[in-house]
Amino acid sequence: MDTDQLIAHSRARFDHESARRLLNEKYIAKMLFAHAGGMWRAGPELLTLLHACPEQDVVLLDLYNTPIQVNTLDLQLLAHSRWQEQMNAWLVEFEQVSKQR
Repeated sequence: MDTDQLIAHSRARFDHESARRLLNEKYIAKMLFAHAGGMWRAGPELLTLLHACPEQDVVLLDLYNTPIQVNTLDLQLLAHSRWQEQMNAWLVEFEQVSKQR
């Protein structure tokens, strides 16, 4: 490989990593949602916590460490739908970025 090819290859690799970081930041931000007076981030941690709570009405700490009384079934439905929607969109964009590489 000559120098121009190496430079082009390294730029493409850098652009790919940069695009992956931007996608991560974009979709992590889209996981945020409001419910019952609190702010929540849809994700495995929240879904696991909600699944582990046998009672329907519990007090949980939201993203700002504010205690909020929530119905776990309602919050779980919202969190799961937000999570799945954003992960599907993230996958589509990630595959497009990977093809450009």
